Amino acid sequence: MPAPVYLDHNATTPLDPRVGDAMAPWLGTRHGNPSSVHAFGREARAAVELAREQVAELVGGQPPEVVFTASGSEANNAVLFSAFADRDGGHLVISELEHPSIHAAADRLEGLGVEVTRLRPGADGVVDAGAVAAALRPDTRLACLMLANNELGTVQPVAEASAACRAHGVPLLCDAVQAAGKLAVDAGALGADYLVVAAHKFNGPVGAAALRIREGAAFEPLILGGGQERRRRAGTENVAALVGFGGVRGTGVS
Repeated sequence: MPAPVYLDHNATTPLDPRVGDAMAPWLGTRHGNPSSVHAFGREARAAVELAREQVAELVGGQPPEVVFTASGSEANNAVLFSAFADRDGGHLVISELEHPSIHAAADRLEGLGVEVTRLRPGADGVVDAGAVAAALRPDTRLACLMLANNELGTVQPVAEASAACRAHGVPLLCDAVQAAGKLAVDAGALGADYLVVAAHKFNGPVGAAALRIREGAAFEPLILGGGQERRRRAGTENVAALVGFGGVRGTGVS
């Protein structure tokens, strides 16, 4: 019987062996809490910050703009609930193509009094940027448009949509999880205020994702506690996974 062939790379990808090699010491002999001030902690902190630099390069941002999360779903939720943190109504625009993490968050916000406009793609599987612009209102607090759809493979006009949003003073969240590793992802060129990528979609480890927050963009943390990630996401960083996330950049797979 022939060996099975794995083809479900849109769901997750196998870990590149070179990434695994980079992670291995942090799963065994090297350890330390990145928030600790002793030598072990400082070494772990240096590894996390190197990964931040590498991921910033990947998405076309600056290291201080990168917030590490455990998944793309967490990052998407963080942005949506941040935009409506005061629970005082408002309006949200999303496309019908978005990941379930955005749809589910939008449904919950709708139950809390937020008005949600859901834009349908055309017959070609693409959401018209003009439709995004037409949906914006004075009380719109956020628009969401993914870069590449995980089911259809269609690439959305994020740059055009973000330009329209910027003209109306509305921030845009771009879920680029499915695009990273397949397409060039440049937050500056896309114009997105918030951009999300996840390592496991391009031969990195599961459990490592990043939210790039444009400098000056508003953000209220979803997870509270310690001062990690410049107080934007509490929780001790997963050093091994983040080393692997950053390490993907040097393997040639992204």
